[in-house]
Amino acid sequence: MKNTDLPIWNLADLYHSVSDPKIEADLTHVLKRAQDFEATYRGQIASRQTTPEKLSAAIRELEAIWEAGDRVMSYAQLLFSADTQNPGHGALLQHVREHLSEIHRHLLFFELEWIALPDADAHALMNAEPLEKDVRFLKKTRKAAPHRLNEFEEKIVEEKANTGIRAFVRLFDETVSNILYPVKFNGQIKLLSQEEAFSLLYHSDRLTRQAAANGLTEGFRRRSSLLTFIFNQVIADHASDDRLRKFANPMASRNLSNEIDPGVVEILLSSCERYYGLIARYYRLKKKRLNLDLLYDYDRYAPIVPTAEPIPFHTAKEIVLSAFYDFSPKCWEVASLFFKKEWIDATIRPGKQGGAFSHGTVPSVHPYIFMNYLGSLKDVMTLAHELGHGIHQYLAREQSYFNFEPPLTTAETASVFAEMLTFRHMMDKEDRPAQRLHLLLERLEESFGTVFRQVALCRFEQAAHTARQKEGELSVDRVNALWMEANKPMFQDSVILTDNYQWWWTYIPHFIHTPFYTYSYAFGHLMVMSLYQKSLQEGKKFVPLYLDLLACGDSLPPEKLLHEKMGMDVSDPHIWVRGLDFLDQMLAEAEHLSEK
Repeated sequence: MKNTDLPIWNLADLYHSVSDPKIEADLTHVLKRAQDFEATYRGQIASRQTTPEKLSAAIRELEAIWEAGDRVMSYAQLLFSADTQNPGHGALLQHVREHLSEIHRHLLFFELEWIALPDADAHALMNAEPLEKDVRFLKKTRKAAPHRLNEFEEKIVEEKANTGIRAFVRLFDETVSNILYPVKFNGQIKLLSQEEAFSLLYHSDRLTRQAAANGLTEGFRRRSSLLTFIFNQVIADHASDDRLRKFANPMASRNLSNEIDPGVVEILLSSCERYYGLIARYYRLKKKRLNLDLLYDYDRYAPIVPTAEPIPFHTAKEIVLSAFYDFSPKCWEVASLFFKKEWIDATIRPGKQGGAFSHGTVPSVHPYIFMNYLGSLKDVMTLAHELGHGIHQYLAREQSYFNFEPPLTTAETASVFAEMLTFRHMMDKEDRPAQRLHLLLERLEESFGTVFRQVALCRFEQAAHTARQKEGELSVDRVNALWMEANKPMFQDSVILTDNYQWWWTYIPHFIHTPFYTYSYAFGHLMVMSLYQKSLQEGKKFVPLYLDLLACGDSLPPEKLLHEKMGMDVSDPHIWVRGLDFLDQMLAEAEHLSEK
């Protein structure tokens, strides 16, 4: 597929170029506002003479300052992700981070004064009408109070982060984005990007899949010393934060930010582990369909029908938008904006990061979608997934800055739901049995990757963080062993994991960017399985409820949001079982279709 067929985003709604003078002007202006904010409100928030009106005015100004700063940061992050090889992009990212740290130092007092206010005084303020829309933000801030340091310590932590943990995250991104993978074809070696090499794992020819897996492994192995060092430093930094902020275990801070009870997380993880047998059933079915005696790790994504011609991007667009329109013209309308207004970057090029995401930027602008489109069915689903995120973020723009971005657990709701809509749309249009089975297996593969694989990844993170604390810096071999120990139970005896597979933890960005992000995928996916069944039962009555759920953003805690809007109780273990049973039914449908 030619790159000319693929969209490249237009970031002009943020800034025009890395040298746009408005960037520096905005940073200077934001810093001045932060300094004025400190001069105006320091000592006022913790005072018992604080009025609801004064606190509301302070929050409005605080939101405006942070939104203006995050607008610049969004631009710097998007530029860098699109081309990590450009030194100007890395320099801008570092410059903005350092500038925002300086701004943060002037604003830090607000939260610390607010959490120092006695409960009775704080509750009296929050019950006042002028602060009605700010209660969510104020409660969340006080909830984190036991884990905050004093102002001097918080300023040191923030300032050192730019040359500490954030520098390691950037080093990881630049390293992984610029690895070229030596894949051998017909005796000749071609150096491929990560996205190009991974796409060959979906090839119908087994030797091609094996060559791709060998090439990827060699790329990971060559940089494994550096990537293992980065991983160790991220875990050590995380442990240091936990000690300073008095978190009981490595996952506690993530659970707090996700606003989810750790008991609920453990029920989710253990429920999924009890259903690991679905993975074995699925791969046994796939092995039978592929007519293979043994299924190796490089066979997992093999298509059951010969590899088709790449799906043009315009066709993927038509498929996804049609699926959205059938569900809700409003979803179609919002999703169409991403294509019309050039909010998508799908082109593959040197230095571009792998993977995909939708960046919500700030409420006053709009989201941007990042992906690497190669024309596979998986890429069509990735487009649907990221557009689901984009719709969610776009609708949530009606919320204030502090109530805009949902926690990770509910952030995956719209993306997975969009995939289900697209999948069912394609199934309804397809009448060829082999193609229907292919679609069904692709959907199961994606679901299993989003649920069971993410659970295994979370267990790996738990094991790695525990081992790092007990044993000190972990060697490459030790991390490889922990990776294999976490993955083998998921596959049981259905897939043979080769020695190559031990290196396949090295490229996963979530371990570096957002430790313990992974269980949120399983949470969101299984939640959507229940939501999707509800949509089938309620039909068009479900649509406005669903859109309202998305538009709420982070204005309600996840548990309350899902209960009030959808009548779902995340503390009920059966909610996960219902989602897992739905996957079981889909697998049974695939087994039946295979027999036919």
